[in-house]
Amino acid sequence: MLPLFPLPNVVLFPGVFLPLHIFEPRYRVMTEEALAGDRMIGMTLLKPGFEAEYEGRPPIYAVGCAGLITHAERLPDGRFNIVLQGVERFRVREEDDSRPYRLGIVDHLGGDTVSGSGTDALRSLRERIEHLLVPLVERVGSELNVPPTMSDADVVHALAQYLDLAPIEKQALLECDTLLARAAALADLLEMRVITAGKPMPNSSH
Repeated sequence: MLPLFPLPNVVLFPGVFLPLHIFEPRYRVMTEEALAGDRMIGMTLLKPGFEAEYEGRPPIYAVGCAGLITHAERLPDGRFNIVLQGVERFRVREEDDSRPYRLGIVDHLGGDTVSGSGTDALRSLRERIEHLLVPLVERVGSELNVPPTMSDADVVHALAQYLDLAPIEKQALLECDTLLARAAALADLLEMRVITAGKPMPNSSH
């Protein structure tokens, strides 16, 4: 079973680091028990309309990403600052109600690596993504700085997590069955952003 930490606006991807501040009592217990065990926590996204049920067990998207606690700082009042590193995607089959926090019975999902001809295809998609990012970052007065030493998979997953995309867009990327499909979907999303950003603003006069 995997402890589940559902949030309304955070999607974790394999290989990417995520800092978290743990303050709710139930998730303090979760963190304590994870640190005493295999240090794994499953990040999931809450579905819209969760607010009324937040203190309970509101619906979540079934596909999430398990993360390993690589750093933990216990604060004097019992809160935690932790860093998770995404490890692998999973699908929640059902939940176990035996703990104060949410526990998932999960199936581990593959598809986050490529080999053979897929390697060349992924490299081409990375180049397309980096090309599409240039006009987007220029518009906000920034510049693109993707280390060439980063693997293609890490680039795709880091951009999927850190770019200013809606949580539901990130969730859709996470749910792609393969890394190649995820990279292609990310490229398509960025292409749409470029096209949209290049359009003149509609006339708002009356």
